[in-house]
Amino acid sequence: MNKMIVGLVLATMATTAFAQSGSNSPYSQYGLGDLVDESVGFNKGMNGVGLAMRKGYEVNPMNPASYSVIDSVTMIFDAGLSGQITNYNENGTKVNAKNGGFDYAVALFRLIRNVGVSFGIRPYSNIGYKYYTVTRLNDANTSVSCTYAGNGGIHQLYLGTGIRIIKPLSVGFNIAYLWGEYDRNISTNNSSINNLSKQYFADISNYKLDIGLQYEQKIAKNDYLTIGATWTPGHSLKSDATRSIISSNATINKKDTTTQVIKDALSLPTSIGIGLSYNHANKFRAGIDFTMKKWGSLDFPVDDGNTYSLKKGVLKDNVRFNAGAEILPRIMSRNFFERIRYRFGVGYSTPYYYINGQEGPKDFSASIGFGIPIMNGYNSRSVLNISAQYVHRAAENLIKENTFGFTIGLTFNEKWFAKWKVE
Repeated sequence: MNKMIVGLVLATMATTAFAQSGSNSPYSQYGLGDLVDESVGFNKGMNGVGLAMRKGYEVNPMNPASYSVIDSVTMIFDAGLSGQITNYNENGTKVNAKNGGFDYAVALFRLIRNVGVSFGIRPYSNIGYKYYTVTRLNDANTSVSCTYAGNGGIHQLYLGTGIRIIKPLSVGFNIAYLWGEYDRNISTNNSSINNLSKQYFADISNYKLDIGLQYEQKIAKNDYLTIGATWTPGHSLKSDATRSIISSNATINKKDTTTQVIKDALSLPTSIGIGLSYNHANKFRAGIDFTMKKWGSLDFPVDDGNTYSLKKGVLKDNVRFNAGAEILPRIMSRNFFERIRYRFGVGYSTPYYYINGQEGPKDFSASIGFGIPIMNGYNSRSVLNISAQYVHRAAENLIKENTFGFTIGLTFNEKWFAKWKVE
């Protein structure tokens, strides 16, 4: 059975390396794309709360300090897939789109006493959109159509450790290899003038470091309060941004291409997060998270029609606030429904970019989820995690998005390192 589980997880991780949950949103054309929250199976139902969460039976890469709580005989694998259905609304015109795929795969085990090690693969951002506009010229019989299309995104393959320094205090870090690309294209088509295509491309290959801290304090016989904090230092991605302008005229069969490259164009922002959680007898837990990413201090490539160069004021600092809770009625009950973990949460986040000088759309979200125990002849610690999330994204005079998403994940909690006793 263990070999089957390992094979499944490794296959999932290999598949995930070349796939992502994707996006259909036109807002993914800005910045590095739609940023993905870094939650996994257990906390997706709590709307991504996790900075102060720590349990020995779940992987929490949102704060690597949590790895230190893993017990000596446990090996945990957690893998999931997700899907989304989105309704886009612009001035009464509505369009539906859907996408999905593998979402994440993570693992956790104890290296030595008070030291846990985790590894896995998760998305960082998604880019995927295609739409067009039609503009009438002075001549009523002449129109110009523009097609906007893009795809890509960034993945992160990480390795991390969490260390318990003293009983209440743990620290940890994740070091991740970031890779991916963005490929954006604007094509102008008109039969009476030259066709024009602008292509924007960047290839990303660098690292990301996350540092975490958690302090857990017992406040009553069965009650614990935990404070969590994370810090991600910003740095250059050492990635060049390329713009190619292709002008063609089919009547004379002529094509001209102009290419411009901006060296060292892309960067990651400094990010800080703080969270607080409360746990009562492992039957109820709740938490709140606050995260800020300092995108506003970064330059970003901009095409002003004539030049392609780095400019300030294109990106802005964004903040995210999440709150969530989990209820487990009775873990040892004979009633199946009393052994299910019931989860819910809400969230709010601001955009990290401007659109034509206007602040981008804000996100309001809410989620529910269930942690369903998987029972078999030798193990009742594995969990099927199912969650659903609703996200409303809107800004004045911009496209409104309403997204319903779901995630299905399996947490395999295996006693790999238990010692057999022979009499």
